[in-house]
Amino acid sequence: EAAGADVWRVRELVNKSPSRNMHLPGAGVGGHCIPKDGWLLAHGAAGAVTPHLIAAARTVNEGMPAHMMVLAEAALQEHGIVLEKAMIALLGYSYLEDSDDTRHSPTAALVPALASRGATVRIHDPWVAEYRQPLQAIVSGCDAAIVMVRHKAYLELDLPTLRGWLRTPVLVDGRHLFTREQAEAAGLTFRAVGLG
Repeated sequence: EAAGADVWRVRELVNKSPSRNMHLPGAGVGGHCIPKDGWLLAHGAAGAVTPHLIAAARTVNEGMPAHMMVLAEAALQEHGIVLEKAMIALLGYSYLEDSDDTRHSPTAALVPALASRGATVRIHDPWVAEYRQPLQAIVSGCDAAIVMVRHKAYLELDLPTLRGWLRTPVLVDGRHLFTREQAEAAGLTFRAVGLG
């Protein structure tokens, strides 16, 4: 992002090599395995080696919810909106697409971070009973929508309709559901993980 690159194009090119499989960048990693397994491996190697890469990877992944907030704040500033007075709709609460599993959800880390800055947070997730309200009811009147989970229901989202629901036309995509061109054609200010 900082270099102005498109990580999705980079990933496409890297993965042309049959021996490569660059993972999907996104709004964070959750679940019951990945967040802890690296630390368990690092602990097991303690004394024999210093597993710098494991610690660096976990630090990056654990920082992604905060990065989503930074992206949203930058987009809101283009409209003269400060995070402290913003109403934010978070799309997706589970850690995995099309699942109700919320263990170590990146969204769970983003909610208190936004609240600590004074933002009002609304949450939608078609799979998690607590957040299964109609999407329009959650997004209407919000200053930004942040896509945290790649649920199939969000893939079908009509961006001009989303734009009509929002008070301020800001979309932050943490799961590569939309392109900049699609969002801007709908009149949305767009930010996304991996797009500089």
